[in-house]
Amino acid sequence: MSARSSSKLNVVVVDDDPAVLNSLKFSLEIEGLSVSCYHSGTELLGVADSLKPGCMVIDYHLFDMNGLELLRKLRDRHISNPVLLITSFPSAALRKQAAEAGAQIVEKPLFGNLLLDAIRGALARQAAARS
Repeated sequence: MSARSSSKLNVVVVDDDPAVLNSLKFSLEIEGLSVSCYHSGTELLGVADSLKPGCMVIDYHLFDMNGLELLRKLRDRHISNPVLLITSFPSAALRKQAAEAGAQIVEKPLFGNLLLDAIRGALARQAAARS
């Protein structure tokens, strides 16, 4: 998928670290993705009903709730966008919980195109499911 063909694809990023949030926004926008950023789970939940189809990148360790709690609240609102959970050193239990919740874990540090490839894969699966 080229940057041109992905120019209308939406990515939501939730991370309470402003440096990480800004870095992810910058690097994903360079790849032609439309990126919306939120500093907390609560902030995202405040606009959740107006989210466009796309992929969500959620940090597991947020100050107001963890990423799986946020995912459960989104699913309770029938928001089915694919979720990539970013975290360092995920335990086997966290991997199992994420899989059961339908989230893919992407491990930090985010080297190379690891996150971008995961986003593109999630968006391609979402598009295939819609057609």
